[in-house]
Formats: sequence, C-alpha cells, structure tokens
Amino acid sequence: MSKKKFDLEVPVQASPSFLYNYIATPSGLSEWFADNVNSRSNKFIFIWDDYEEVAHLVKSKQDEFVRFRWEENEDSKCFFELKIQEDELTGDVSLIVTDFAEEDELEEAKDLWRSQLDDLKHIIGS
Repeated sequence: MSKKKFDLEVPVQASPSFLYNYIATPSGLSEWFADNVNSRSNKFIFIWDDYEEVAHLVKSKQDEFVRFRWEENEDSKCFFELKIQEDELTGDVSLIVTDFAEEDELEEAKDLWRSQLDDLKHIIGS
C-alpha cells in the first residue's frame, strides 16, 4: 500500500525564530513531540515511553523549516516537514506540517498531529 501525502496548517502566535527552536532542536522537540529526543549530527532519536524511532534531518533552513526522514522510510520518498510561514502583510505566523500516511490511517495521523500541535501551542503560550 502506498502512503498519501497530507498537509496541516495551524496559526501560531510566536516569532519564526522562537518557533524554530521548538521544531529543530532536541530540547524543543522533547517539550511537545516526544518524551525525549537525542541527536548526533543529523540523526535524531525520538523516544516515547519504551519506544524509540530514529529519523535523519534531511534539510533545514534557520527560522523556516526542518525536514526529517524516518530511518524505516529511508528508501522511500516519505518524510515529515515542519515549515514556518509568516504572512508578509499581517505578520501572522503559521506552522505547516507535511507528512505521509497509509490511506486507511490518514485521519488518525492528522488527529495525532493536531494533538501534538495543540501541545506545542499550549507550551509556547499561543
């Protein structure tokens, strides 16, 4: 079964540089995305309870985006990306998540991301 790409966009009341620290650093990601995150170079180890998942930082641009590829998906075109978008006119900031999920798990994946993003917004006071 092939995975389907999806995007979610949420408004966030934070500056891009402040938000970037929460999406690109192990300490920031540990506050909302996983119980703990460790990294060595471009290898990030995400830990939830007794479960570990390894992802590689594929691309990043300071204050703009990070893109990770799960080690289990190394041979595929699947990734997850967290992109910060700032409206030039209003200054409004949004976080756009791009990820992939199996067709029958799409809504569950979106719900999980919404829950994670709610945690992020709560932590940063947005």
